Amino acid sequence: MGKTMQQIVSVGEAISHPLRLKLLYMLSEREWYVYELAKELSVSRQVLYLHLKRLEKAGFVESDLRLEDDDMRAKKFFRLKEFEVSLGIDDLKQFFE
Repeated sequence: MGKTMQQIVSVGEAISHPLRLKLLYMLSEREWYVYELAKELSVSRQVLYLHLKRLEKAGFVESDLRLEDDDMRAKKFFRLKEFEVSLGIDDLKQFFE
């Protein structure tokens, strides 16, 4: 089954920003708690969430909320999903021919 045009656009938008590429790299090493990521990258959590949501929507990352024994606040962790990005002429032909 071919990709939809929206899937291709979503993936393209997700990887079009240098910070999101760095996030993919960092998440390939291990999962991260949002606060740690924001601190490491020197960006606000609000800005980081916008970037992570775009990556999540495109299927690159996934997240879950966890309660840790020593802290009663829920923490959101992100991790990389398996992915491979490709775009071939056949993908384009299905839209325009």
